[in-house]
Amino acid sequence: MGGYVPNTKEQRQDMLKAIGLSSMEDLFVDIPQEVRLKGELEIPQGKSELEVKREMEDLAGKNRVFRTIFRGAGAYRHYIPAAVTSIISKENFLTAYTPYQAEVSQGILQSIFEYQTMICDLTGMDASNASVYDGASAAAEGVAMCRERKRAKALISGATSPYVIQTIQTYCHGNGMEMEVIPEKDGKTDWEKLKARLDSGTACVYIQHPNFYGNLEDAKEIGELTHEAGAKFVMGVNPISLGMLKTPAEYGADVAVGEGQPLGLPLAFGGPYIGFMACTDKMMRRLPGRIVGQTKDRNGKTGYVLTLQAREQHIRREKASSNICSNQALCALAVTVYLSSMGNEGLREAALQSASKAHYLSKELETIGYHTENQGTFFHEFVTTSKVSAKETLDALEAQGILGGYPLDEHRILWCCTEVNTKEEMDDVIRILKEVQSC
Repeated sequence: MGGYVPNTKEQRQDMLKAIGLSSMEDLFVDIPQEVRLKGELEIPQGKSELEVKREMEDLAGKNRVFRTIFRGAGAYRHYIPAAVTSIISKENFLTAYTPYQAEVSQGILQSIFEYQTMICDLTGMDASNASVYDGASAAAEGVAMCRERKRAKALISGATSPYVIQTIQTYCHGNGMEMEVIPEKDGKTDWEKLKARLDSGTACVYIQHPNFYGNLEDAKEIGELTHEAGAKFVMGVNPISLGMLKTPAEYGADVAVGEGQPLGLPLAFGGPYIGFMACTDKMMRRLPGRIVGQTKDRNGKTGYVLTLQAREQHIRREKASSNICSNQALCALAVTVYLSSMGNEGLREAALQSASKAHYLSKELETIGYHTENQGTFFHEFVTTSKVSAKETLDALEAQGILGGYPLDEHRILWCCTEVNTKEEMDDVIRILKEVQSC
């Protein structure tokens, strides 16, 4: 390890002398000999920078980057203004660390405060935290927020992304909450099954809107039904859809969560992504993680601080409802720059184009034998079924450099369109699949 410390051998010797030691070995004198490493680690020898660069390029060359994409299922390709990458690449943002000392962290604190403000504007909620790791953990944290002494059951819509359901299940297992998945019917939450399972022990109901299949849920009615039972209503939302749909607040949600990746973050293998969380005033003190507040110093100047931080996560861990104490600050900055660049009209245009192009593709696929299952209104994703297998369909598109939809089973595919998909690309899909159908 000493080789990575930017001090000379003489400086290190001086430091050892200052604490009464003569060698590095003396630092480890209390560690028993039997647990110390004998010899070298069983790892390959180090390589030069040029060798490492070549090896990384060879590995990267194995990736296949599709220029045309019709797949979503939780991660989406949207237009990202050049300002986003330019600004977040500045080293004073890229290397910023946790803003523990407010007096020297005003810049990063303000950027988080602006992010929180925009998330509140987007969702219509009263308060937002500084973000969490991703959309799935945001959903799980949102459910955990709703637990009460006599209410410890969470009802989760079966039309939610399976990855989100799995994450919520993991959290519920850890915090002792009971979780029940309400089956989906015709691509939406089964209303009758939900109504039957709501009782005095229900802490919350969670739905995804638009849901995993792209359908719009009966959110207002589900929210009213949930509140009548005395439970909290948690909504997982696609942030781009809020450019044209009602906000979670307008549907009566107590907590709004979601994946912020569509807001200025590119597709990536595993992230990093960002989970956003917002809630009503009544739920604010249950928000996990960090919250940045705006204040004034004794000279009347605006300042930013970490607020509501005397939390169980830090001082009474046995009573903690969450162990999240971090946030995705750089990704939150990307979201902030994206929303600032796009503005209200830009976000609305992205949503409208995504929806209209999905409906165009759905209609065209119908003409060549790919039946759209969605019975109600859908946003920018939809499910098709066909006599041709999903594998055969997707293989044919991949051979032409197109990443098709997400295969749900042998004959069903979840398609997605965003504003970056062109009519020419969609017509190419129809042309290719028409040939597949005729074979």
